Amino acid sequence: MISLDSFRVLKKLSVRNIHIEPRKVKGTYVVEKHSGELTSFDLIYSYESAYFNKNNPADVNLASAMLAQVALNYGLFFDIIEFDGLFDKTDQRFLRDMMENTSREILTNKLVIKNEFLKPAFNGLKPEKRDRYTQAELVFTSTLHKQLQLEAGNVKTDRNKYAILSSGGKDSLLTYGIVKEIAEPFPVFINEAGRHWFTAVNSYRYYKSIEPNTEKPWCNSDRLFNWMLKQLPFIKENYANIRADIYPVRLWTVAVFLFGVLPVVRKKGIGNILIGDEYDTTVKSNLQGITHYNGLYDQSKYFDNSMTRYFQSKKWNINQFSILRSLSELLIMKVLIKRYPELQEHQVSCHAAHEVNGRMHPCGKCEKCRRIIGMVKALDENLEKCGYNQTQITYGLQALEKQSVKQIGSDASHLYFLMLDKGLIEANEFTKRVAKKHAEITKLRFDKERSTLEDLPQYIRKPLFDILSKYADGAVKRTDNKWIDIRLDDDFLNSVNYKFNEE
Repeated sequence: MISLDSFRVLKKLSVRNIHIEPRKVKGTYVVEKHSGELTSFDLIYSYESAYFNKNNPADVNLASAMLAQVALNYGLFFDIIEFDGLFDKTDQRFLRDMMENTSREILTNKLVIKNEFLKPAFNGLKPEKRDRYTQAELVFTSTLHKQLQLEAGNVKTDRNKYAILSSGGKDSLLTYGIVKEIAEPFPVFINEAGRHWFTAVNSYRYYKSIEPNTEKPWCNSDRLFNWMLKQLPFIKENYANIRADIYPVRLWTVAVFLFGVLPVVRKKGIGNILIGDEYDTTVKSNLQGITHYNGLYDQSKYFDNSMTRYFQSKKWNINQFSILRSLSELLIMKVLIKRYPELQEHQVSCHAAHEVNGRMHPCGKCEKCRRIIGMVKALDENLEKCGYNQTQITYGLQALEKQSVKQIGSDASHLYFLMLDKGLIEANEFTKRVAKKHAEITKLRFDKERSTLEDLPQYIRKPLFDILSKYADGAVKRTDNKWIDIRLDDDFLNSVNYKFNEE
């Protein structure tokens, strides 16, 4: 009988040998099997400018936290996980809490569902409510840095500076466009060693030509993730040949990139970090008594809030949030195309982008591509501007006639309503069942769970919604399970305080 204990298959994971240079940090991931066999892989972050001093305790502390992030995905699979670096109590509490949350997310969203990456012997796991889901014992040591002492200090930052975790997707493009109008943007592209970088190439090259604050750190986390899969005996050996829209087991990914942004943020006194997440990425669910976030925790407002609490506890004075929480994907697409067409031309939202004559193009076949094709056509806009050809467009629309998109129900239903209304797809049993008009989708939405003003600093609210209001069909607030039209006047925008201290 398969149980959660069946997945605890390795003896020890160590993150150690932290090495710091002015433009690079490196740490070694060492896996010890129960047989005593050791195997290792070096995780590296490198930068275009000097951000680290190996004799500065604050820099060693930051490097230690950065290099620990990948390990948070593996708390279910080891007896012991050891972090050897310079950590204070805030770091240790954060790593414990985030590993526990990630363990629960992986259980509910990777191990108990149909997952084609799992070997047959490991399928059939039943949900089991526990007080603690992380199976590994966490150990913190400081072999190389015992002589360094961390000092608590209040870091001064500029709230008019915004670091933007950037890619070639519509969310980060729109976030940059808006911030460029109202403050000083610092787009940071984490150049991951794998093919994920393909989606960012077009926008990065464009930003580099127009935005002097553009940064491109390099990280080989993608290779480390793949290396770790080879250590897990419950993963099929041919995992690399399995085409899927999900990762085999990992769910703590955004933070790996986010921590790679922090050296830039700390060095330049940046007061805000923006991640481009929309309305439907904050989801709370329950599986037989086990609460979870549908595998979207690191895209949710709860993740932003946890990170801000961590930054404030460290006295770094950084706020993390998304300026797109009140927007649907469709509305994000509309604002980007209408207000920032020069940015939208460089959009690549695709799981399998490829190069054509030195420029990256979308595959036109994956779920993300289907979504983009449906939304842009529903907006009566030109898909060829961002790389789709007519054959891909036709294929995407035909695929939408048979299978839905990864959006919450109301958003998907309204998209299908628009596509049917415009004659873009055939009216068959599936499309007619899915399609339903939801007028709130093209409005700015506010509710207690996904989108609330208290998650936005007050200093950005008015300039932000002055822009967004020009493209939305009004604004609504969820009250008694109904969407009620509201006015985005000063009274509403100042009706609640930001939940974190702004001063």
